Amino acid sequence: MRTYDLSPLYRSTVGFDRLFSLLDQVTGPEQAPTYPPYNIERTGENNYRISVAVAGFEESELTIETKDNTLLIRGSREVKAPEAEAAQPRTEVLYQGIAARAFERRFQLADHVQVTGASLRNGLLHVELVHEVPEARKPRRIEIGSSAPRVVEADARKAA
Repeated sequence: MRTYDLSPLYRSTVGFDRLFSLLDQVTGPEQAPTYPPYNIERTGENNYRISVAVAGFEESELTIETKDNTLLIRGSREVKAPEAEAAQPRTEVLYQGIAARAFERRFQLADHVQVTGASLRNGLLHVELVHEVPEARKPRRIEIGSSAPRVVEADARKAA
C-alpha cells in the first residue's frame, strides 16, 4: 500500500528525477525478485563485493553490464542443439531443487562506484566494486597562514 504522493516534488524540482524514481521503486507495491539470492559485502573502506548464487550457470551464460549507475547481471541457459542432446545419455529428473531459470538482477550504484572485476567460483558470481571519490569532491584541509595581516588600503595608496 502506497502512502506517499511524490508528484508535487516532481513539479517543483529540477534534476532530482533519479532520486524520486528510486523512492517510487522503494515505496511501490511490487515485490522485489528473490531469485537468485545474493550478498552485498564491504571488503574494505571503499571496496564492496556483490556475490550472486548462480549454481548451474557457466561463464558464457552470464552477462554483467553497467549503465547510468545501474549494475545489471543476467543469466540465461543456452539451448542445446539436438545433436548435443542425442550424444548425452537421457536422464529423468525426479526432483529439481536447483533452479536454473533465466534471471535479471539490477543493483543501483551510488555516484562514483565502479565495477573493477568479476569472477565465478564454486557457483558464486563475485562482482568487485570500488567507491572512488574524485579529488575535487574529497575534503581538503586549508592551512592557516602565519604571516602578518596586510592592510589593503595602504597598498592601494602606494600604487597611486
